[in-house]
Amino acid sequence: MTISVEQVKELRQATAAPVLDCKKALQNTGGDFDLAVDWLRQKGLSTAAKKAGRQANEGVVDAYIHPGSRVGVIVEVNCETDFVARTDEVKELIHNIAMQVAAMNAKFISKSDMPKSEEEDSSKICLLEQQYIKDPSITIQDLLNDVIAKVGENIQVTKIVRFALGE
Repeated sequence: MTISVEQVKELRQATAAPVLDCKKALQNTGGDFDLAVDWLRQKGLSTAAKKAGRQANEGVVDAYIHPGSRVGVIVEVNCETDFVARTDEVKELIHNIAMQVAAMNAKFISKSDMPKSEEEDSSKICLLEQQYIKDPSITIQDLLNDVIAKVGENIQVTKIVRFALGE
């Protein structure tokens, strides 16, 4: 099957994946756009897994104050270089993570951070397991993996703090 330039361009615009990966995804899925998006997501997961062991000592601390100033969040996200920490993709990721913490009241970053005595469902209180508020079809871990695949560096959420009046 021949893959057109328009198909590759459309997939690239939708996913921000590299052109060659878009072409390969379309070829491997017989030109099916939705399957190609899934294929790229899976490739992103393997890319993220390969990068997980790399040091992430640079990063950004950002704050989000919800309109009305009754809820505020501080988030620390680390990556491998300060250059990547300043990219639009990482800045948007950090902002979206902060909004997620504000909206969904994540208490822990991952299940491994939960104390054994905690009885609440981890998908409700662990940030990386929560459904993304802007797209419930993915989790925050999926969102993080997508950005890791785009920027080519290990990215880790290292601290979250949520403040709310009266809590």
